[in-house]
Amino acid sequence: MSHEHRPIDPSRRVFLSHAGGLGGLALYDLLSGSRAWAAEPGAAALRAPHHAPTAKRVIFLFMAGAPSQLECFDYKPKLVAMHGQETPSSIFGTQRLSTMVKGQSTFPLVAPIAPLRQHGGNGAWVSDGLPHMAATIDEFCMIRSMYTEQVNHDPAIKFIQSGFQLAGRPSMGSWVDYGLGTDNRDLPSFIVMTSVGKGPAQNINSEIWSSGFLPSHHGGVVFRPGADPVLYVGSPDGISLPQREAAVRTINELARLQFERTGNVEINSKIAQYEMAFRMQSSVPEATDISGEPDHVLDLYGPDVRTPGTFARNCLLARRLAERNVKFIQLYHNAWDHHATHPVFHPVSMREVDQATAGLVRDLKQRGLLDDTLVIWGAEFGRTCFAQGELTGTSWGRDHHPGCFTYLMTGGGVKRGHIHGETDDFSYNVVKDPVHVHDLQATVMHLLGVDHERLTFRYQGRDFRLTDVHGKVVRELLA
Repeated sequence: MSHEHRPIDPSRRVFLSHAGGLGGLALYDLLSGSRAWAAEPGAAALRAPHHAPTAKRVIFLFMAGAPSQLECFDYKPKLVAMHGQETPSSIFGTQRLSTMVKGQSTFPLVAPIAPLRQHGGNGAWVSDGLPHMAATIDEFCMIRSMYTEQVNHDPAIKFIQSGFQLAGRPSMGSWVDYGLGTDNRDLPSFIVMTSVGKGPAQNINSEIWSSGFLPSHHGGVVFRPGADPVLYVGSPDGISLPQREAAVRTINELARLQFERTGNVEINSKIAQYEMAFRMQSSVPEATDISGEPDHVLDLYGPDVRTPGTFARNCLLARRLAERNVKFIQLYHNAWDHHATHPVFHPVSMREVDQATAGLVRDLKQRGLLDDTLVIWGAEFGRTCFAQGELTGTSWGRDHHPGCFTYLMTGGGVKRGHIHGETDDFSYNVVKDPVHVHDLQATVMHLLGVDHERLTFRYQGRDFRLTDVHGKVVRELLA
């Protein structure tokens, strides 16, 4: 389903004659944005899903910076046996190398830092550095054959999140909000939380949870740690809740009059945002207050859960938001950009996310939420089987590798305990059942009841979609 949006650009003279002087001009500045026609805010593009969904909501745990699939889930005995030897030239093919290693004269193979062992009924390989995830691995579908074309962090993260390597396209959460709307009118449908670990971090920003060319009320709303999770929602000192409500009502009445004259889509978006902000004054503090959580639940997530802003605390908040039917919950853990510091920080980053990831899955399951909540764990690409720099001491790293990496999914109609795809003896090339980024996106939308080819938005003369002109649903991943 697509919507035609016709541009409108009223002249300055006509606008000023109707705007009510400088006060009107200030209101116009507040409410203006890209000019386009739109339906009422909050109305979903789809009156109903294209087919019966198996997932009602998504929790996407994104490991920004890219963990090594070799260190975590993709065990290669031949790589271990050939540690320190030169990488066979036959495996390189036409895959891109980043500029950080193109000048290297040698590419020594390097074994995982910690051993990997088989766990669960499916015999999945999991690092000793992820003991809690290893104990719950039968809950997950493991995709070992993910691949992308992007070799650098910024375009690769954008590609995973929006289906395009440059800024300006809507993120996956925005597409879901646009297509399906909300199941809780008092909380945003798309919520983002970030945490920063001890390892080197990437420079992530709001571009990757942006609404792009969709109306701005479909963008992700960031929840921050601390007593004031959402900026500008609380009332100023001396302003009562009834006064705030009256102000919002008056502003929105003026905004609706302005929309009748201009048809500017961003006016409707601002109306929706003002109204949501007012409702969030009571809903956000309630959703983010963990004081009533018993110790046995907090202990599932590990000791970091008691510290605001940590990945563990954000995982607990994600469960609380899932209980409140928030549609798309995105967690970024920014700590995985290990190059020359790989042997030092990769084990640290694994510890930061291990117990909380497993705790979230266990908590969802014990509350009956896992069956209709899709949990995704992954990153923008993988890491190389060879060392970046000289393989000496702890000063070496693993470079970016788009050719293959691993994703985990559970709940929401996914086939649990399934291992999908294979890589070669060095985890450098996919040799069986490749899954492209667009295929993953198509599959996520399918689980939510959406045909990724039919959810479109007309912009600049053509219909856009999350998967661009690519992508297929990976049926083998479905329960």
